[in-house]
Amino acid sequence: MVSMQVLIDSNVFLFDPNALDHFPDCEVLIPLEVIEEIDRFKHDNSETGRNARQMAASIDAMRASGSLRDGVLLGRGTRLRILVPDDPRPQGETSGAAAILRIGRALAASHPDSPPVIITKNVNLRLKADAYGLPAKDYIQATVRDTDTLRGWHAMEFSSPQIEFLKSGHPLTELQLELQPNEYVFAREQGNPKNACLARYYNEKDGLWPLQDIRRSCCGIRSLNAEQSFSLDALLDESIKLVTLAGKAGTGKTLLAIAAGLHQIFGESRYQRLLVFRPTMPVSRDLGYLPGDLGEKMRPWMQPVFDALEFIRSQDRLSPTRTLPNDVMDCAEISIEPLTYIRGRSIPNQFIIIDEAQNLTPLEVKTVITRVGSGSKIVLTGDPAQIDNPYVDSLSNGLTRLVDSFLPNPLSAHITLIRGERSELAETASKLL
Repeated sequence: MVSMQVLIDSNVFLFDPNALDHFPDCEVLIPLEVIEEIDRFKHDNSETGRNARQMAASIDAMRASGSLRDGVLLGRGTRLRILVPDDPRPQGETSGAAAILRIGRALAASHPDSPPVIITKNVNLRLKADAYGLPAKDYIQATVRDTDTLRGWHAMEFSSPQIEFLKSGHPLTELQLELQPNEYVFAREQGNPKNACLARYYNEKDGLWPLQDIRRSCCGIRSLNAEQSFSLDALLDESIKLVTLAGKAGTGKTLLAIAAGLHQIFGESRYQRLLVFRPTMPVSRDLGYLPGDLGEKMRPWMQPVFDALEFIRSQDRLSPTRTLPNDVMDCAEISIEPLTYIRGRSIPNQFIIIDEAQNLTPLEVKTVITRVGSGSKIVLTGDPAQIDNPYVDSLSNGLTRLVDSFLPNPLSAHITLIRGERSELAETASKLL
C-alpha cells in the first residue's frame, strides 16, 4: 500500500540511477521536465552521462508494465508516474526544479494533510521548498559517519608499565579495546602525557603493537607528526590493500602516498608501476578541447601531482641513500591518467593513487575499487570539506562512504590527518581565514 508521494529531482538520478529502488511503499512522481534535464546529459562521456543513460533505459523498460503517465507498479510497493506539464507550460518555467515546486504546491493545496515530499540533492531547491511550506529532503541511501568522526586513530591513556612494555617492542594483548582492525593509537601515560608511543591495533587476539621505526624515510620524506607516522605505516604495509587518507590541504596526504609508492617501486621492487588518477571535474568534460597530446592536456589538472613528484625528487637527492633514478619524472614506471580510463580495466601489481577522491560518487568509487587486480594496492586521498562535484556532499561522496563501509575490514586502514605541515603560514591561514 502506497503511504506517501515523493517528487524526485533530476540530480538524484544523476547521482544514483537506481534511486527508484530506495522508495518502497511510495508513489514516485517524476515531472517530464526532470526527464528532459536528464536527457541533456546522455551524451556525456562521464559517470554522470552513464547514469543518465542507465536511468533512461531502466524507465523505458518499465513501459512494458503499462502507461508511465497513468502509473506502473514496481517492486516493494513502489508506484511510478511521469507527470506531463500543462500545454502551454507556465510562463518562465524552464527547469525541473521549477516544475517540482509548482507540482508540489498544487498537490499540497489539494491534500494539505499529506503534501508530497521533495527529494533533491539541490540545497537551494530544498530552501525554496521550505519557504513554500513543502517538506524536502536530501537523497541519502544510508546513514554514514564522516571522516571527522572516523579518524582511524585515537589518543588513549595507559599505565606507566603498559607504556614501557609497548616501548620495549612488545604488544599489549589482554586489553578490552573498542577498536577496529588497523586503527592506530597515540598511547600516553596517565598523568604524564610526555611519556607516549605510537601503536596499531590488529585484532582482539593480537592486540596492540607498537610502531617500529616511525622515523623511516621514503625517498627522503619523513613523517612530521603522529598522523603522518600512522599514514606511512599503513602505506608501507603490504597486507593492507586499501588505504584512505582524509584531511585538509597541507596535511601531506598526496605527498605521503606518492613517496610511499615510489619507495616500494624503486626501493623494494614490490610493485611494477605507480598509477596516479586525479578525478577533477574539468578533466572529464574539457579534456578534448585542450591543445596537445594526452600528457599536455592533463598537465594543468595534474600539476599538484607533478609538484609533489618534484619535491620528493629534490628530497631524495639530499638523502644519503638515494632511491629514485635521475629521470624519475619521465620513467615508464610512473603513469598519470584521467580517471575515465580506469573503467573496464584490471590493474595487477601496481600502486594506485586516487587523489581528490571526495569528488567521486559511491558508484564511481565502487568502479575504481573493483578495478584493483592481484598484488595491487590502492590509496584514496581527499578532503570531504572541499567538494567540487555538485552531485555529492561531505556525507554522500564516495570517499566518506568507502571509509565508513571498510572500517571493520582488516584489508583496509584509514587515517584522518589533522595537523597541516605545508608551512607555518599555510597552517595559520587555514585556521584564521
